[in-house]
Amino acid sequence: MAATAIVLLSGGLDSATVLLLARNEGFEVSALTFEYGQRHDIEVEAARLIAKRVDVRRHIIVPIDLRSIGGSALTDEIAVPKGRAPDEIGAGIPVTYVPARNTIFLSFALAWAEVLAANDIFIGVNALDYSGYPDCRPEYIEAFEGMANLATKAGVEGAARLVIHTPLIDLTKAEIIRKGLDLGVDYALTRSCYDPSPDGAACGECDSCALRLRGFAEAGVEDPAPYRVRVRAEP
Repeated sequence: MAATAIVLLSGGLDSATVLLLARNEGFEVSALTFEYGQRHDIEVEAARLIAKRVDVRRHIIVPIDLRSIGGSALTDEIAVPKGRAPDEIGAGIPVTYVPARNTIFLSFALAWAEVLAANDIFIGVNALDYSGYPDCRPEYIEAFEGMANLATKAGVEGAARLVIHTPLIDLTKAEIIRKGLDLGVDYALTRSCYDPSPDGAACGECDSCALRLRGFAEAGVEDPAPYRVRVRAEP
């Protein structure tokens, strides 16, 4: 019988790739998505479609009201940055950082892992393209994993050690895309934009769109997602 893994599935490019990677490694996948008041909530529907296409064992969508806290362009009345150059995107912590988001998400994943007796959690954090996000760094993941093994019944009893897998953490966006295509990821289903149209079309100008378009250009593949404005990205 295959071991169970919890996969954090946002509906974006990275998480869809991680979902297929976990399944390819032989895990029985249970996907976890959050509807947290994000501006780009079209990604939740994308997560539903991806989970259905991949035929995961379980998929739950957890509502959390992070908009009541705010403090981010994704959960508050703060403008989403547009048209930034690559060196600007990687400089400092951007206003699209959602305070403690990965800590909150991993805590829910940890709780579900205890219920399902799962010892593995997969998350699509990346330390290259999102270097400004403090909760995407390897040292953060290592610290959370250590805490998780102190705070759970299985960890205290020594029954099993929880492992947080970050298979994309050191990959470029192009490398992620190539890996996903090899695994059969349907990137037409994924949504990565921070400020999409109501119909789901990506803006083409936010940081996430810029990184995604550049990744596809470097991979030598056309991005199949719909865009309002498709800014040409140089590979």
